[in-house]
Formats: sequence, structure tokens, C-alpha cells
Amino acid sequence: MTWQRFRSVVTVVMVGTVCVALAACRAGGVGDPCIPEDEYQTDFSGYSLGEVNVERRSFQCETRVCLVNGFRGRVSCPYGQTADDVENAADDGCRVPGTQGGPGDRVIVPVAPQHPERRPTDAVYCSCRCANAAGRTDDGGNYCECPSGFGCEQLIDDVGLGNPELAGGYCVREGTLEPPKTAGACRKAAANCGNDGRNNR
Repeated sequence: MTWQRFRSVVTVVMVGTVCVALAACRAGGVGDPCIPEDEYQTDFSGYSLGEVNVERRSFQCETRVCLVNGFRGRVSCPYGQTADDVENAADDGCRVPGTQGGPGDRVIVPVAPQHPERRPTDAVYCSCRCANAAGRTDDGGNYCECPSGFGCEQLIDDVGLGNPELAGGYCVREGTLEPPKTAGACRKAAANCGNDGRNNR
């Protein structure tokens, strides 16, 4: 049974269109790092492991699609923060990406820590739509071919709600579809998740 069967939440962020006026999406840029726009909100508590989020018109991505696939927390805050951290304005608390940590830059809600088996390199990156909800590419839509190291995986079912052009397959890094095998968490005391270069602390 695939991991998709276990997904309890599917979130689609629709903020634009992909590959406007192009015959097909280019696969260049698939796998590049991206930070979802949600993380620029101070009251965003993060994603959950059972969630798929497709952010369209991401200007960080050549493909204009930032994919969040089975990721917990915020890309920009690997160890998360507790309610006490928020109340005490902890120096190492979560901040809006790219800011210096001023009072208005602090995340004001608790954030779950990332899972050490589902780091951003495996779960949050630029992607593109490679097939429709039926797994086909012959309907006149704009699709891409996944580059080496990525496979076209059906992530979003067409349930008759929202934009049907969002449903279907997306390029997913090979070997990353299985759920975490443990209930682990990135922990500050263990420094077991480091910093992948997208984090601001």
C-alpha cells in the first residue's frame, strides 16, 4: 500500500498558473530548494507529515511550483518551538525566513520540529506537474518530463473541488515516498538536524 493511502490532509495553494503560454513545462529546476510562502507568515505553525501542499507561482522556482510532500514543521525552523519559547521570546525561536529576528519577525505560534527522516531536501523542493489525475499527458495540458532521480507520482486526486488542473502527478525525488519508520524529531539538544542552508538560524 502506498503512502498516498495514508494521507489525511491534502492542501493545494493556488496563487497563479504554471507554464502560461508555454507548450510544456520545463523540468529544469526540479529539486531546487524552496521555502513555501506560508512560512513568511508569523502565525503559520507548519505542515504535517500526512500533508501534500502544492504552491503555484513560486518565484523561487524555475518551474513556478514549490512542492511540500509529507513534511512536518517549517523549512526555516528545523527544531521548532514550544509555547514557552513563544511566551518567552526565546532567542533561538522560529523567525520569518531571511529576517534578523526583530520583534515583528518572530513566529508567534508553536511549531513542531522537523522529522529527521523527512528533511526539506527530501520533502520540500521545486517540482512540476507531470501527469493529470488519470496519469495521462494527452489532454492538451502543460506537463513536464521528470529529470533523472525523480519519478512522476500521483499526489493529488481530482475530487471535484477546486482547480482540476492541480490534480495529478508531480515530480518526486526517488526513494522518498515511504513514511518515516520512527516517531523521531529534530532536537536542539542533540543538534541532530543541523542546518540545510535554507534556515535562518
